[in-house]
Order: sequence, then structure tokens, then C-alpha cells
Amino acid sequence: MAKVEHFEIPVENIERAQAFYREVLEFTYEPWDADMGMLNQPDGEGINGDLHIRGSLGHPTVVFTVDDLEETIDRARRSGGELIGDIQPMGETSRWAYIRDSEGNTIGLFSDSAG
Repeated sequence: MAKVEHFEIPVENIERAQAFYREVLEFTYEPWDADMGMLNQPDGEGINGDLHIRGSLGHPTVVFTVDDLEETIDRARRSGGELIGDIQPMGETSRWAYIRDSEGNTIGLFSDSAG
């Protein structure tokens, strides 16, 4: 069963975007590096998300945690979706990928084999 993991917001200017989300929604910001960081809910409820310098995917994205990345991608393909690019490693045990759904929307998939 999938669950919403986080959201991703591409930006042109990290500092400006960080200030916007702090002032408007009271999110705190945890930088990962100069080009990316995590927006955290002010009260610890709901989902957190990241800000990152805009790349080829220029719109906000929702990312879902899944148990089996390959099986989820196979089900997406059988249902009219497609894998965008390749499955990417993230740390020691995690991996992620983008897929396009049957309506042309891009969503993210995340899986952590450690648990």
C-alpha cells in the first residue's frame, strides 16, 4: 500500500522561496546543500516537502512511498503509465523514480528496503 511521502517544489532561488514558505505558511527550512533542503511543518503534523533548484521537472510533485518499486512501476505500465528516466539510488538502501500516470501527470515513487 502506498502512502504520501513528501512533496517537491522546484524553485529559481532557494533563499527567496525559503523566506516565502516561512512567512506565508510558517514552515521551517533544513538545508541539505546549496541547491536543496527540507520544508518542515511548523507543528509536526502533515507532510513535509523539499525545495530544490528547478531542473527538467519544472512543477511541484507528490512522492509516494511504496513497498516494491519495480512492481509498482510494472503496475503503472500495465495501467497506461510509464517510467520517466531510470530508478535512482538514494543513500544506502533507498531508491526513487518518477513515473507518468495515465493522464500525463508526473508523480514520484520512493522505496526504502531497510524498512
